[in-house]
Amino acid sequence: AKAPFQGDKAAFIEAVRKALFASKICSYAQGFAQMRAASEEYGWDLRYGDIAMIFRGGCIIRARFLQNIKDAYDRDPELRNLLLDPYFQTIVESYQGAWREVVAAAVTNGVPVPAFASALAYFDSYRTERLPANLLQAQRDYFGAHTFKRVDKEGTFHFNWMEAPNGQPVQSK
Repeated sequence: AKAPFQGDKAAFIEAVRKALFASKICSYAQGFAQMRAASEEYGWDLRYGDIAMIFRGGCIIRARFLQNIKDAYDRDPELRNLLLDPYFQTIVESYQGAWREVVAAAVTNGVPVPAFASALAYFDSYRTERLPANLLQAQRDYFGAHTFKRVDKEGTFHFNWMEAPNGQPVQSK
């Protein structure tokens, strides 16, 4: 049996509210970043502020802060990610302590919070210049010759993990 909650319930409820809002911001940031990537890939001329207003006007997605998204793209039509807009950046940075507290409490108590946790992971990965993804790249290269990038040299590389006597990767073309 789980132990009953110990602590200030009102403060924890406020922490959950902040975690929810920060998670929503990250969710929208991911969605708009995906639209931007598709727009660049397929040559679409998407107007992200207008899309936010379309969502608000007649879609199941009617969050009040869609106006703030429109405002962000009005300020900077080339905005790469909503997390880079001062309004959203300030909120997420100031709410991250409460957000981490909620995710940690949930994990400690065996309560699944996949949306909060994955949004927090997105935030952390987005703001971190270098990540330990090198192991994933190495595994992908080993199992499927998918190549990898290095931080010390330009280009993509492949390593013959089974037969490389000198331990040096070869550069892909």
